[in-house]
Amino acid sequence: MKYQIYGEKLPIVTLQFEAGESIYTQSGGMTWMTDNFSMETNMRGGLMKGLGRMLSGESLFMATYTAKASGAELTIASSFPGEILPIELNGSQQWIAQKSAFLCATPSVNLSTFVTKARAGIFGGEGFILQKLSGTGVVFLEIDGTAVEKNLRPGERLKVDTGNVAAFESSVKYDVETVKGFANVLFGGEGLFLSVLEGPGKVYLQSMNISSFASRLIPYFPHRD
Repeated sequence: MKYQIYGEKLPIVTLQFEAGESIYTQSGGMTWMTDNFSMETNMRGGLMKGLGRMLSGESLFMATYTAKASGAELTIASSFPGEILPIELNGSQQWIAQKSAFLCATPSVNLSTFVTKARAGIFGGEGFILQKLSGTGVVFLEIDGTAVEKNLRPGERLKVDTGNVAAFESSVKYDVETVKGFANVLFGGEGLFLSVLEGPGKVYLQSMNISSFASRLIPYFPHRD
């Protein structure tokens, strides 16, 4: 399978297949395709896995598209201004991603849920349920805004504003800590908590998140008194 990512603000990924190759995405994820695919929609893994995906921001049903001829093309678009990030999985490592990050993947990639620590789930800005990606193949993630890659050494710590952690390898420890200093909490503008990532492992950060973006728009919406 070959792929090419187009666009800067609202990107798309176009995938070109050999006969028999497949991709799966959430129901309704396809944007356009050539007329040589078969499509199968199911809960992929059963009801419990489907419900777990719903908790992590995806749909209950997943659609699998299989090319019936070489050269078949299928395009999937992002749903929010940002980037589409391809990640190659080799079976030895797992990735943890924010809710709703999953865009599509080859069938040998497993999408499941990851439950964070209680403190990180309550205060980390991502919630208790994140997405876990494992297996082999290629997975495409949606990143809000601009994606920045960091490679953390063993024991190296990175403090991130809540909501700006996009994805990280499972070898990275994810936790939260309180902002120190009374004046910093009240007037620093960063809130009470920060997400803390500790290496070793690779991390992807994002320059914005949907929740913060939506909260900035609320004052401009018309409302009734």
